[in-house]
Amino acid sequence: MTSTKAISDLDTLLVSMQPELQPGVYVFAALPHDAAASGAGIVATVREREGLTVVMEEGVARAAGIEPLFRAAWITLTVHSDLNAVGLTAAFARALGEANISCNVIAAAYHDHIFVPVDDAARAMGALFDLQRRAGMLATSSKP
Repeated sequence: MTSTKAISDLDTLLVSMQPELQPGVYVFAALPHDAAASGAGIVATVREREGLTVVMEEGVARAAGIEPLFRAAWITLTVHSDLNAVGLTAAFARALGEANISCNVIAAAYHDHIFVPVDDAARAMGALFDLQRRAGMLATSSKP
C-alpha cells in the first residue's frame, strides 16, 4: 500500500495527473453471474443485474474463449486522486470527448483508470497531456 496523501483539489489533480499507458490490450466482456472470474489477467469486475462484467487481458480472454465486447487500451492517471474529489472525471472525459474518443472509467482506491478504444490510445494520451499542460499554464498564470 502507498502512503501518499490523496489529492482532492481539482487544479492540483489536473496539473499532476501524469497519464501512463499500460502495456497490452484489454477487453470488456460479459459473463454469467455464476462464472468464476479470478486469477491472472483479470483487471476488474463489476456485478450487474444482467451478469458479471470483466475487464481482462485480451490474450487471457481469447485463451478462455471469452467473447470481447470492447477492445481497449488502459491509461492510468498516476496521481493519487481522492475518491471524494470533484471534477476530475468530468475534465478528462470532456477532453477526450472533444477529441472524439470514447472512454470507460474505473475509479480505484488510489488512481483513476481510463479505457479507450485501442486504436485511439496515442490520441487519447495526447489529449490527456494537453489537458495537463493547459492546467499547468493556468496555474502558473494565476500565481501572483
